[in-house]
Amino acid sequence: MAKHFVEMIQEHHVIVQALVATLFTWFMTAAGAAAVFFTKRFNQKIMDGMLGLAAGVMIAASYWSLLAPAIEMSEGGWVPSWVPATVGFLAGGLCLYVVDKILPHLHPGLDISQAEGIKTSWQRSVLLVSAITLHNIPEGLAVGVAFGAVAHAAPEMVQEMTLGAVALAIGIGIQNFPEGMAVSMPLRREGMGRFRAFMYGQASGVVEPLAGVLGAWLVLTMTPLLPYALAFAAGAMIFVVIEELIPESQQNGYGDFATLGTLFGFTIMMILDVALG
Repeated sequence: MAKHFVEMIQEHHVIVQALVATLFTWFMTAAGAAAVFFTKRFNQKIMDGMLGLAAGVMIAASYWSLLAPAIEMSEGGWVPSWVPATVGFLAGGLCLYVVDKILPHLHPGLDISQAEGIKTSWQRSVLLVSAITLHNIPEGLAVGVAFGAVAHAAPEMVQEMTLGAVALAIGIGIQNFPEGMAVSMPLRREGMGRFRAFMYGQASGVVEPLAGVLGAWLVLTMTPLLPYALAFAAGAMIFVVIEELIPESQQNGYGDFATLGTLFGFTIMMILDVALG
């Protein structure tokens, strides 16, 4: 069954695969944002647990779907196998650090006076979307790079790497659900209309298909960069987890519940990647 599934996927170009996968992750962001059509408020404890779950998924995906393959692909090269993973990982984190300092954004639950990045006159709603968009860039890039890597895989590794890329897309999709809610629900509570709050929430995921296609194209055209690209995506995701997701999940008094969510999310992604990949 797995072989048939992989063959069905392989009928399409790698960039098309990446596009479809990241359209799915965008859809999951929209599904989370759609919660505003059913309620104006959401239990904060559950929200923090879901943010913790998102963090756990991203941590596990960073290792099993990105860093481990980067190290494996670097074996036998002219530099030690740990060098591409180290350089790429640190570069990804540093890149997100620079973007975080420049791009105006506001984390959910904070006053607009606590917005980060360059000072701007952007409205609160735009700043909230900007914050989640910052999460989604490395996520889309990671999915695109994972599918692009399949094009360079040895024949005996194609099935494993394809299923691993699918597992990564599923994991990113799962954790995108609370991210969509994290934008739309606060806007709804502040009095914004349901449809407009939904549109702002789902808009934060638009960047994922763009980043996914870019990631797949880059590894197709610049093969030697593949291990670095995988590790770059991992470093960017870990930066988001440590700088944003975990602090946000811990700030409302439900730290233990959020921590359990992180463990659960890590376990889900680990099972997906090991079972499929």
